[in-house]
Formats: sequence, C-alpha cells, structure tokens
Amino acid sequence: MARGIGTKCIHLEEEGARLSHYGAVSFPIYQSATFAHPGFGQSTGYDYSRAQNPTREQVEKVVASLENGIDALALSSGMAAISLMMELFAPGDHLIVDADLYGGSIRLFEHISRKNGIEFTSIDCCNADIESCIRENTKAIYIETPTNPMMHVTDIKKVSEIAKRHDLFLIVDNTFLSPYFQNPLDLGADIVIHSGTKFLGGHNDTLAGFLVTNREDLRDRLRFLSKTTGAVLAPLDSWLILRGIKTLGVRMERAQENAKRIAEWLREQSCVAKVIYPGLPDHPGYEVMKKQARGFGAMLTFQLESKEFALAILEKVKLIRYAESLGGVETLITYPATQTHADVPKEIREKNGITESTLRMSVGIEDGDDLLAELEYVFRKSKAD
Repeated sequence: MARGIGTKCIHLEEEGARLSHYGAVSFPIYQSATFAHPGFGQSTGYDYSRAQNPTREQVEKVVASLENGIDALALSSGMAAISLMMELFAPGDHLIVDADLYGGSIRLFEHISRKNGIEFTSIDCCNADIESCIRENTKAIYIETPTNPMMHVTDIKKVSEIAKRHDLFLIVDNTFLSPYFQNPLDLGADIVIHSGTKFLGGHNDTLAGFLVTNREDLRDRLRFLSKTTGAVLAPLDSWLILRGIKTLGVRMERAQENAKRIAEWLREQSCVAKVIYPGLPDHPGYEVMKKQARGFGAMLTFQLESKEFALAILEKVKLIRYAESLGGVETLITYPATQTHADVPKEIREKNGITESTLRMSVGIEDGDDLLAELEYVFRKSKAD
C-alpha cells in the first residue's frame, strides 16, 4: 500500500522484522563493533560494523525510502558524505559546480580535491550556460538548490537533461529542503546528498551525512568506498537520526510556516535591504520551486542596511540563537562572512552576494508570535542604539 511521506517518516514497512526485535517500536541500538558467526562460512548478515550495522542499515533504508532511491549510505557527517562522493573521481576529472555553495564544500573542493588532481568550474548553475562549460574530461554537475546561503533555485530536471545528454552525473545537495519537500532523484539526479545533522536529525544533537542513489552501479561503488574509507555513522548516531526523522514532517511544516511569516515581516522593515526566501512570489526561483518541490523550506537570508546593524542584531538576540548550523527545532541566526563561509575568499563571497551585512536564518518550530516579538524588540533596540 502506498503511504504518504509523513507516514513514511514514521513507518518503514518490514514484514516479519518486528518479531526479530521483540516488537520494539523504537528500533534498537546495536552497539556492537563485531558480530559472531554461527559457524564456518555462516553469517548473521552482519560481520563488522564498519561494513554494516543493523541500526545504521535501518536509517539507511528509511532515508533511501524517503528519497525514492535504491540505497542510502550513512556517514559520520555531511562533509564525510561529500568527501566519499568525491572518491568517485580520478585525477584529471572535471566537475561543474555551483558558485554559491556551503563554505565547507567550497573548502573541500579548493583545498583537498584540487590537490588530488580534480578540476572545477564554478558557475551560477541557475542562470549560466552549463553546456558551454562542459569539457571532454567533465564527469559531473554538482548543485545545491536552494543554495547556501543566497537561496538560488536551480531547475533540477533541466540540468538533469543536460547531464544525461553528455553522460555526466548530476549530484544534488538536498539538505535545505530535506526529502520531505523535495526528491531530486525523481527529477533526474543520480546522487542526492544530505547533511543529516540538519533537518533529518532536527535536534542539533548529532552529526550525520547521507548519499542516496537510484543507480545500481553507483550503489556498488559507493558501498565499496564507504567500507574502505570507513567514515560510517555509529549506531547511537544512527538511532538519533531515526528518532529525528519520525517528526520530520511536522517540523518542516511548522518551521516553513514560521519562515514565511518572518520573511514577510522582514520585507516591511526599512532597515532591511533585501529578503531572500523562495516562498516569496517575487523570488526568481518561486515558479521553479512550485514545480519541483512540495514546499519552500525554513531557510531564509536577508541583507541589512549596514554591517553595524547586522552585528547589533547578533549581539541582542536571545530566544533566537546566534549559532552555526541549521535545521533544528531552535531558530538559529548565522553570520556567513565569519561562520559558514569564513574560509571562502572575500572577493568570491562578495561576488556571490555575501556581504558583511548578510544574515542567514534557520527558522525553528517555536511559537511564531514569540519569534516575531523577539525580532521586533531586537530591531527596535538596535535602531535605538
């Protein structure tokens, strides 16, 4: 029987499996590094937790199901997932990547992958002519949509058609929307990446990363690489992500509702130069989002009138936490110039639109009235000072 995605977050159908776990409603934590063999040449299906562990296997099945993939690999962080994905490529390979990416991804590509002989072309994938950048050695196109932090929206299906014409992988970081709102594999992507630390976990209490695919060849290669490199997700962290996913649907709906209210409020403030939220009809990617996603998410970015005003807000927020990361139940506000994108050269940051007056907000599930009251007080106090 087909199930809605909200139900799939809570129930993964495994006929007969419940009895083997004594009917446990919460999937058990198999905190074991190794598993005994019943006899020579025999196995329970698990040998060593680096290769596979029942708790990690369960969270992988859940994430694969939510993304409509054939397999998911759970890694120790989002960056571990991206690092493993990069092991698919060899020295001399070329990738086209979006210019506006999470700073950690840019740092990995520029300081690790380039050192390993991988070549990159960074472009605005939602507007630029991608095909003109394809070379003989191009192997993949890598995008985030929406991007971090400038919320650019790329038409996944359109880019997937380009990738298929040239026999390239399309890799999509889907962290900002989660599988609850967007499923890139259904739109032609080959690999989907998640920082499970964010919306999948949802409680800022663990690190995790995921790679999801619907291709058997990629599944087999990634499985071999994960076993070989070893940065897999531990049993307790796997369980924490399983627990978080159970409330993914209600969290995403509530956080999105709050984000839309805050975006509309920010637009009315004279000291706000620009509000960037895909759920606003004047956002350039609004129509694309309506076509390829089921929602607009809980992330928004805004530009203030000055650096001084931005810093004053960071100093005064209390209910809203001044902190890195995103996707938890708490509303967080981030200063990309010195936090998420601190290692990105200033000229590149500014070219992408990240200035010293840019703030990024991950909207949580608090009472929306309380969040607006905090913002009203903080803005008024900052103006007065």
